[in-house]
Parts: sequence; structure tokens; C-alpha cells
Amino acid sequence: MIESEPVVVEQTFDAPIAAVWNAITDKDQMRQWFFEDMVDFEPKPGFETEFSVHCDGRDFVHLWKLTEVIPKQKIVYDWCYRGYPGRSTVVWELSTTPDGAQLKITHRAEEAFPQDDPVFSRQSCQDGWDWLIRESLKDFLERQTS
Repeated sequence: MIESEPVVVEQTFDAPIAAVWNAITDKDQMRQWFFEDMVDFEPKPGFETEFSVHCDGRDFVHLWKLTEVIPKQKIVYDWCYRGYPGRSTVVWELSTTPDGAQLKITHRAEEAFPQDDPVFSRQSCQDGWDWLIRESLKDFLERQTS
């Protein structure tokens, strides 16, 4: 994935900002809606983690390094895959709205991923974030707050 335009997904949740923050930063909660194979996660700059995800008959080792954290407002990390070229940045931004908490994800490719592999296509990235935020996280938060 390397596009001039980043993948952006926005979603408003009927939940307090603290609940959304915990869902995107607490490793036990993240395993329930994001990546179940995540071993560890700490919302602090410099923290690095890796975990494997099986997709299309292959394993992809995700490598994350957190670069910025503003509690209950913003978290930023570099995202790449072991054994594949490419690097991206993911920015999570939280804000309060009259309807609850709004989350905005901006996923920008910084260095090109393999262009001949559909797993790394912009559409695959968009579809993945749409499902993760608008379905998986939304369902998770609804279960937590009901």
C-alpha cells in the first residue's frame, strides 16, 4: 500500500472516551476485538511489540513501535511486517462529541509495500480498518457498556 491519500476511518461510539481509550490501549481488551494473537501492548512512546496474523495461507509478523501517546486523545505507531518491504504510520485520534466518543484512524504508507500482493492493497487496508472499527470495535464497546 502506497497511496497519496491515507486510509481514514471515523466512527462515533455511544461510549465514554475512557472506555474507547481502554479498548484501544489495554492488551486484554485489544485481543477481544483487534488482534487476538497480540502478546503485549503498552501505551507509551518507544514501546515495541510483534505478533503473527495468519491470512490467505501465510503468516504476517506485525511489527509496531509507538511514537506518540497523549492519554485519551491520541496514539501513533509505526507499522511494518517482518520480511516485507514497506512501512506505515497509524494515528488514532479521540474526541468527545454530543453523541459520545469519536475515533478517527489515519493509516498512511510511508514506504511502499509490495504492489503485486493483494494483501497489501489500499482496498484491503480500507476494508480491514472498516471492519475493525465499524464492526468489531463497535460491537465490543456495545457489549462493554450495556
